[in-house]
Amino acid sequence: MLDWEGVLASTIFLPGCNFRCPYCQNPDLVLHPKALQTVSLSVIEQAIAESDGWVEGVCITGGEPCMHKGIGDLCEELRKLGVKVKLDTNGSFPQVLEELVFGKFVDYVAMDIKAPLEESRYKISTGVSGGGIVEKVKRSIEIVQDSGVDHEFRTTVVPMIHSPEHIGKIAGFLEGEKRYFLQYFSPRETLDPRFTKLKPFTSEQMEEFAREARKSVPEVTVRGAPAGMSQ
Repeated sequence: MLDWEGVLASTIFLPGCNFRCPYCQNPDLVLHPKALQTVSLSVIEQAIAESDGWVEGVCITGGEPCMHKGIGDLCEELRKLGVKVKLDTNGSFPQVLEELVFGKFVDYVAMDIKAPLEESRYKISTGVSGGGIVEKVKRSIEIVQDSGVDHEFRTTVVPMIHSPEHIGKIAGFLEGEKRYFLQYFSPRETLDPRFTKLKPFTSEQMEEFAREARKSVPEVTVRGAPAGMSQ
């Protein structure tokens, strides 16, 4: 009930990622995917069939799903089962994303924007550089906006990485969008162990980020408060 607003959904995690975000919450999926259990498509199909009339959609997340050549086939197989498909992506594979949204393989796209769209800031937030990443992300934003597919853009706000000014810059690039989501950072388990020692921003600080973003995007929602913290 959390992964897709308004839709009761199951979630499929795909292995591997081209980013190395130090605050990533799925470190084993990114760094050691072969050590994790593999679930066959037949098991997934059976689970969906058994949940007929209950589960309405499937979220495909990762890692980075667009790394996989068969992602379109997976979406197609899921939709044949009568469920909607949501894609989570970091936006660094615009050609794949274009094929999925304009080919009508997905019903919803949630795209992470990791930092202001500048090479230096993206390097800090993603742990990688080069390869024209920022330009690819910009292109993916355009693709999603032009596709007509229901979507959201979101940023996980991380101490030591983001400031209100940074969030304002991201929102400025998204000007014209109706909504933008800011997510709390969680130190529970991170790719870089040092980030487990950081405290998330307080609700008051997150609201400060939201106010900055609302200068460009009218509807800014803060979500994902850690247990014990009010949103």
